[in-house]
Amino acid sequence: MDATIEHALKSDNLIDITTVGKKTGIPKRIEIVFHNFDGVLYISGRPGKRDWYANLVANPRFTFHLKESTQADIPAKAIPITDDGVRRRILSKVVAKWNQQDNLETFVQSSPLVEVQLESM
Repeated sequence: MDATIEHALKSDNLIDITTVGKKTGIPKRIEIVFHNFDGVLYISGRPGKRDWYANLVANPRFTFHLKESTQADIPAKAIPITDDGVRRRILSKVVAKWNQQDNLETFVQSSPLVEVQLESM
């Protein structure tokens, strides 16, 4: 992988993702935060239902658009994380990063969470 992309995956926070609409089948691009914890990429969000998450559950292939320190459009696959223990472990890092530690249980119960697997470019 290109060194500038590797650096961006370690240091950047904000990306765009393009998903395919669950109901419409139309590509939809949104801005979102990603996390890199110990070399594994995740996308999460505040508690509640999110269209991007429903889209990724229905069609896990999407585009991961780097846009801060470099620009790159990377094909990716989302793996929804549903196991409570795994969710708690990862989301405890998310809430610490967002200074929301008091809300961990709410995040575990109802926040969208996927692991991102980048595909070769």
